[in-house]
Amino acid sequence: MVVDKPTLIAMLDSAADLLLENADALTDIDSKFGDGDHGITIAKIAKCIKSGTAAWDDDDMNTFLDDLGMDIMGVRGGSAGPLYGTLVGGLGVELAEGEVGLDASGVKRMFSGCLSEMQDTTDAKVGDKTMMDALIPAVEAALSAPDDVHAILRAAADAARQGAADSEKFASKYGRARSYGDATIGTPDAGALSTSLFFEGFARGAGA
Repeated sequence: MVVDKPTLIAMLDSAADLLLENADALTDIDSKFGDGDHGITIAKIAKCIKSGTAAWDDDDMNTFLDDLGMDIMGVRGGSAGPLYGTLVGGLGVELAEGEVGLDASGVKRMFSGCLSEMQDTTDAKVGDKTMMDALIPAVEAALSAPDDVHAILRAAADAARQGAADSEKFASKYGRARSYGDATIGTPDAGALSTSLFFEGFARGAGA
């Protein structure tokens, strides 16, 4: 399988749809120890993604993802806009100019670039109860998966889901939730959950 433009559009739209479906649940979780606006902002990001895919013209994947990431960075509502803008834009940083079809190697480069860009933005690691609890395992699983597009996307989605579930075990070390310390143990991180939903939708959109 090769991820071409229609497939990437389907992947991004599927991710956006899943985020929209779960926006209220994400807000409920975030309201326990955070600002209570994560789901609201995620819904705005999801709509931004869908607007971007609908307007995609002749740009190659690198340019499109970079532009989409910049648009998402402009979404207002705390740190989610800049972080998701970095995540989505990062999907394109290791793609070549003019690249319009991705084999397994290309899909792995998408994941690698995404993590690299995020690690330039945050020092958060697995165990810090942030979106990185889902993103880092997702990328590690993608890069170690067999060279098959479906296998890569499914491995990433499954690892992200497990990482988000595991975030329940940790005490928050970033953001407003940090002030609650050990009281946050037992509640998953909203950012980790939304990241896992993004990668689940990403995989489903490709039929993985």
